[in-house]
This record gives sequence, C-alpha cells and structure tokens, in this order.
Amino acid sequence: MSLIAINTSQNVNINFNTASIGERILAFIIDLLIKGAYVLILFWILFKVFNFASYINGLDNWSQMAVYIILTVPIHIYTLVSESLMEGQTFGKKLLKIKVVKIDGFQASFGDYLMRWFFRLIDVFSNSGVVGLVSMIVSKHNQRLGGIASGTAVISLKNRVNISHTILENLKEDYIPLFPQVIALTDNDVRIIKENYQKALKIDDRQVVSKLSTKIKEILKLEIDPTKMTERQFINVVIKDYNFYTGKDL
Repeated sequence: MSLIAINTSQNVNINFNTASIGERILAFIIDLLIKGAYVLILFWILFKVFNFASYINGLDNWSQMAVYIILTVPIHIYTLVSESLMEGQTFGKKLLKIKVVKIDGFQASFGDYLMRWFFRLIDVFSNSGVVGLVSMIVSKHNQRLGGIASGTAVISLKNRVNISHTILENLKEDYIPLFPQVIALTDNDVRIIKENYQKALKIDDRQVVSKLSTKIKEILKLEIDPTKMTERQFINVVIKDYNFYTGKDL
C-alpha cells in the first residue's frame, strides 16, 4: 500500500493510502459474484417460470444472441452505473471501503467513470486481466490503464477512524443553519474544505484559510460582512450547515 498526494484547488496536498491490489481483486470478485447471482436468478425465472426455452429455441442464432445480449446488459454496465451513482464505488468497493477519486482533488465525473469502464476491455478482459494487473504493479499509484487515462486512482477509506477525519460535526439540537446554499457542495468538496482547514489551523496558515473562504464564497455566491464573521467562523459554519442539511458521516 502506498501513499498518494492529491493536490487540491488550493494547492494543498492531502495524503491518502492507495487501495492494495489484493483489496481491488477482492472487490472485483464480490462484484463478479453479484453479477453472477443476477444471471442465475434471471435465467432461473425465465426458464423455470416463463418457459423461456420454447421461445428462444424458435429463433435463429443471431436473434438468440441478440436476446441474450439484451438480457445481460445490466452486468455489462454494472461498474459504470454503480460508480457513477455511488460516487466512485461499486458494492464490492463499498464493502472493502475503497473508492475511485480524481488525483487532482476534484470529484470524478461521469466521463472519468466512462473512461475507466471502457479500458476494462483491455485491463480486465484481455489476457485474463494480466494487462490490468501488470499496470497496477508498475504504476506509481497502483493504477490500471483506465485509471491512468482518466486521471483517477483507487484509495482506501479505512484510515478514517474518528470524527476529526470526516465532515461530520457535533451539532446542538437547537442549531440554526445560516447558509442553505451549502447543499450545492458535494461530499468531496466539504471533505476537502475540512481537511485543508484543519491543516491550516494546526500551522496557523492564514493564507490558506483566506483562500478557502474566498473559494467557498465564489462557489456559493455569498457576500459576507467581515465585521460580523471572521473567515474561520465562516468556514466552521459552512461545514456545520452542510452536516445539518445532509447529516452525512463520510
């Protein structure tokens, strides 16, 4: 397992542990079992309940192939859809607590997941996965070709062990949020904000605090009177407000 330094938009490096090759293979096997279970259940229902055999046997070979391709579409797009909807995770990755992230610190887009999915044809399905395995072994961040092409890597989330490592904040029951605009942020945005903010506080880096505050105001289109709220107070409120509206422990 190696460290990967993700450079944020504030030019601050955050270190993450990359997921090990073993974890990624195990996550792949779990996803493979899920897809296999789908196929078994689907065809058991079709053949045992709906007498699918009599229908399919009446078709020519090309038509039979087309029917089988249509029925198995979900397993072919499983990885693409699940990573897009679950912010870089499949069910296998979620169980192993690993996920796909952009190396530049931004949230991975559908285009990134699509690129990774497309390269699976080379990484995973050609030469029994040897290409992807070799690529992960020799690449700097344990990336297969799809990760290198899309600028993504797979990191481990297991080092997040307490509340200070998450976006979760302890809120009082009578807490009143100030900025409903924070719902425009993503989990990844707030995680980056909090991690950079905590690092800046430890070394009293006022420049980073100021840059964070300015960036947040630009994204949320906010104008804050500096005489009523300091930059540190503003960032604290943004993090707490996001937790209030989403209640997410990441």
